[in-house]
Amino acid sequence: MTRIQTPDTPAAESFDDPTAAVDRLTALYSQATEFLRDAFAEALNDPPEDVRLRAFYPEVRFQTSSYAHVDSRLSFGHVSSPGKFAATITRPDLFRHYLIQQIGLLIENHGQPVIIGPSDTPIPVHFALAGEAAAALIPQDGAADFTLRDVFDVPDLSTTNDDIVNGTFTPVDDIRPLAPFTAQRVDYSLARLSHYTATDAEHFQCHVMFTNYQFYVTEFEEYARAQLDDPDSGYTSFVSTGNIEITSGDTPIPPTPKMPQMPTYHLKRADGSGITLVNIGVGPSNAKTATDHIAVLRPHAWLMVGHCAGLRNSQALGDFVLAHAYLREDHVLDDDLPVWTPIPALAEIQIALEKSVAEVTQLEGYELKRIMRTGTVATIDNRNWELRDQSGPVQRLSQSRSIALDMESATIAANGYRFRVPYGTLLCVSDKPLHGELKLPGMATDFYRTQVSRHLMIGIRAMELLRSTPLERIHSRKLRSFDETAFL
Repeated sequence: MTRIQTPDTPAAESFDDPTAAVDRLTALYSQATEFLRDAFAEALNDPPEDVRLRAFYPEVRFQTSSYAHVDSRLSFGHVSSPGKFAATITRPDLFRHYLIQQIGLLIENHGQPVIIGPSDTPIPVHFALAGEAAAALIPQDGAADFTLRDVFDVPDLSTTNDDIVNGTFTPVDDIRPLAPFTAQRVDYSLARLSHYTATDAEHFQCHVMFTNYQFYVTEFEEYARAQLDDPDSGYTSFVSTGNIEITSGDTPIPPTPKMPQMPTYHLKRADGSGITLVNIGVGPSNAKTATDHIAVLRPHAWLMVGHCAGLRNSQALGDFVLAHAYLREDHVLDDDLPVWTPIPALAEIQIALEKSVAEVTQLEGYELKRIMRTGTVATIDNRNWELRDQSGPVQRLSQSRSIALDMESATIAANGYRFRVPYGTLLCVSDKPLHGELKLPGMATDFYRTQVSRHLMIGIRAMELLRSTPLERIHSRKLRSFDETAFL
């Protein structure tokens, strides 16, 4: 009979101090992962027999028998009704500020303590070793003297899904979720982020920009270097792919031998409120992949700042498009977020983007309309849509009042809506296929090149405006459903 060996962990304990609660979460997680790391190292040298080596994620539990009397304008920090709630936690070191904030709001709004202790969800050995050199030594089936799954727990898809954010979660023992993601789901995304972006999760900042054009990366690095040389900028370092980090604007960055699928760059501030830029490339699949995983970091906002096709004859190359609605024909989210779900524009994001366009271009009011239109952006999954019969697509675009078309924006906005991450879109017109101006070499005008240079700066300025906006105003109630998790 196989015996189960686990670390000796302290019993669950109540806390009314959020910092102390997170300290206990950290201690429990460290103890569990150290146990698995040590056990794995021993197993490679001396394969175990008739034993399963197991450790558990720590957990936050909360119970209340009454409704909270909280400010009705707040969209988070409280549970919606009496009951039992719980959340498994991973990497409390990485999420320390977030956890202290969310647990503190819960205690304050309900006047009840939280319970911290081990959960009944095992930590997969792959995630316990994440970031460790030993992780590369985890054997595949048949490659070791023992069967990995007989000795250690491995990732379990039943706890690595999006049931909570999708609204399809079924409570077990009447215990409802406190947080939008389980610990295994978070661990899975942290591992994927490292793979796709070639940067570690701790470098990601609270404000994320997505682009589909390499030019923006070059501009972002130039801006970052200037900020590092400005002692009053508030930015502390710049991180490139491969986790290359510089703190001075004149420090060279060696070329990356092998670029990741989604090169990512971070202009950091000490409190994490800097800006991350992700070059997701072209297509809704990449857009979904990136946002699926970045969402677990609970950013305060993400923006799409990329190129699009202008659909109106009155537009010119280099004009800006501020999306206030989306026509979703990307199809990658159809199983998670039905196409009939409206994706509303978020006032705080829209205002920040419009203000930023006005500041950077030095235009305002009616004059601003010369270079920027607000309207519906259509997102499709066929890059060569122009080669098909145009009667159907053009009619749909006209009926939807679309003014621009791309392959990522609606996906990023829809996933922001799904994951409760504030979102926005500001695009730059790079071609006008319905009017004979295809994206071909030599088509760009001086105006277009000037506008592209301004485009990134507009996105950066918008993020700076959002940084000074109170958190409770950015995380709008319109992103929350009837029965929401207390944690943001």
